[in-house]
Amino acid sequence: MGFASGLPLALGAGTLSVWLAESGVSRATIGLFAAIGTPYALKFLWAPLVDRLPLPLLGRLLGRRRSWLLLTQAAVIVCMIGLGQADPRIDPLLTATWAVALAISSASQDIVVDAWRVEILERELLPAGATSVQLGYRIAMLTSGAGALYLASALPWATVYAVMAGLMAIGVATTLLGPEPEAPADPGGGIGQRIVRAVVHPFVEFAGRPGWPVLLAFVLFYKFGDAFAGVMTNPFLVDIGFSKIDIANVAKVFGFGASLAGLALGGVLMNAVGVTRALWICGILQLLTNLMFVVQARAGADLGLLALTIGLENLAGGMGSAAFVAYISGLCALSYTATQYALLSALAAVGRTLLSTSSGWIAQQLGWELFFVASAVAAIPGLLLLAWVGRIERAGR
Repeated sequence: MGFASGLPLALGAGTLSVWLAESGVSRATIGLFAAIGTPYALKFLWAPLVDRLPLPLLGRLLGRRRSWLLLTQAAVIVCMIGLGQADPRIDPLLTATWAVALAISSASQDIVVDAWRVEILERELLPAGATSVQLGYRIAMLTSGAGALYLASALPWATVYAVMAGLMAIGVATTLLGPEPEAPADPGGGIGQRIVRAVVHPFVEFAGRPGWPVLLAFVLFYKFGDAFAGVMTNPFLVDIGFSKIDIANVAKVFGFGASLAGLALGGVLMNAVGVTRALWICGILQLLTNLMFVVQARAGADLGLLALTIGLENLAGGMGSAAFVAYISGLCALSYTATQYALLSALAAVGRTLLSTSSGWIAQQLGWELFFVASAVAAIPGLLLLAWVGRIERAGR
């Protein structure tokens, strides 16, 4: 399921940004395209519907979770094909429209995948489950990142996106063959009571926790520095002279290996020092590795240095992702997994969507070196909030 979740993201973000840069779209406009990911930040708004509403026919055949999985995966496939048929040179608005539709479908799929994962695993297995999902996610990102770029060097973009749509069959097969979590008992009641239980109760439960606004702020800002730099990484590499094949080989394939190593190290680190200490270590590493892009900007199209830069950045990012997903998984109440996880992961997505829309304009104004310094500074609020979260947790013991 991690593969099915990760496959659409690059096609509407990193891979799309290469397509846009290659088509002559300005940096500022490419930065604005980050707003296409806004549905990931707003998915908590319709998560209660996905969490509680049974689908008439599919629900009886597959169960509550798997029926929604199949529906959202079908929508993702249609949107991938539609996006590939658009041309940003001729009609950038149509390209953006299909990309937004893909983001909505993908975000809806994520709601169900996250709830399904939390519900089928015992609590003590959540860190291992988070690492496994991140592994599948990274494999998908490699496929729709490097794989798509390899294909795009020889094939039209429409064909590339159609091939990626075909790979969603992996997610569909997992849905059809996977287990259905046991549904909670239906407490009954009228439509008004059901709406209150589905929409209001998950938020009321979370808001009853000590320091909940600080928890939400931490989730919002922990990966912000990483996301802020990530939006413009591919346009940066194109701008300083790297080809699509260079980006695929080093930034995607080699970076994928570094991400896998980071995920594994993140899992080991959590077992050794606990999730909170792991968040500290990973957060500091994420900040420092962003500064490697400053060195890269000065050196230009140096493949050896790019391998070092990408390797360190993806290693730290993989470690941070493993710890972060494990942390927010542990925050969810089992009665409201879909809605609460959607809220938390949506907040995390704000960093790479709404807050990052200015990244292209900032890069255009500051130049690449100062832009990546700014991305490192953007990681500091998350670390300060982590210290605050730690004090709240110690006070609650």
